Amino acid sequence: MPELPEVETMIRGIRPHARGAEIVELRKCRCRCKPNKVSPHWTQLRKRVTGTQINEVTRLAKRIVFELSSGDRLVIEPRMTGLLLLEDAPSKEHLRFEWRLAGKGGERSIWFWDRRGLGTMSLYDEDEFAVAFGPSKIGPDALLMTFSEWKAACARTKRAIKVALLDQKMVAGIGNLYASEILHISGIDPRCPANELKPAKLLRMAKVIVDVLETAIRYEGSTLGDGTYRNALNADGGYQNQHRVYARDGEICLTCKKTPIERIVQAQRSTFFCPRCQRPATR
Repeated sequence: MPELPEVETMIRGIRPHARGAEIVELRKCRCRCKPNKVSPHWTQLRKRVTGTQINEVTRLAKRIVFELSSGDRLVIEPRMTGLLLLEDAPSKEHLRFEWRLAGKGGERSIWFWDRRGLGTMSLYDEDEFAVAFGPSKIGPDALLMTFSEWKAACARTKRAIKVALLDQKMVAGIGNLYASEILHISGIDPRCPANELKPAKLLRMAKVIVDVLETAIRYEGSTLGDGTYRNALNADGGYQNQHRVYARDGEICLTCKKTPIERIVQAQRSTFFCPRCQRPATR
């Protein structure tokens, strides 16, 4: 389930091969599974991108953006199981799209693989992109938010802090897995209302967010038990070996070494935490 570190890892894997290359062809792979959503219509999208150069590959929260020489931006949102790959895919039957590129190093392909078909691919001109991803649609990037921005954002909501962290309009890029890890390392009860966090806890959380996400990027993301996430070279990530609480319910906490990790459900998502290390704040 790609989150910010996994998407950033995919981008770093394909960027050296995509940046400056020409899109010779964009084709659909033969796939009998649920089709991915494409916008605008496939014929129009393919026509507009073919022959353009990829000036840059960037990240927008949990999305991959190809900045094209035409001024258009091709946005790929992997969602639950989408991957961008340079090498063999986990399974051929779930290959969705192929970009054939021509550059200084010759021709090569980038593939989009998606087991569940929930990923999307959308093409925007400059004005459409500004409207679709403006400040009212998507919050500041989690790696770039300042303490002042965190303080203001949390003060505006009474929602549980774990739920608030998943709101992409408040902060862009944090997903369910890393939210649990961040709150554990920060020593924050995931049920605590965001607007009740004390400044010291808020400051620690802001620092931990950057540390956790940057460390996860360094480890090239987290590959969980289902093996779905792979980096651009079809290899496992390594950050799953650093998880303190995620999917460890019933196991003894690695931090206090005394209390079993608990699992609760918040906003229909699983939250994992240690009730000893993440005690509710006392007034």
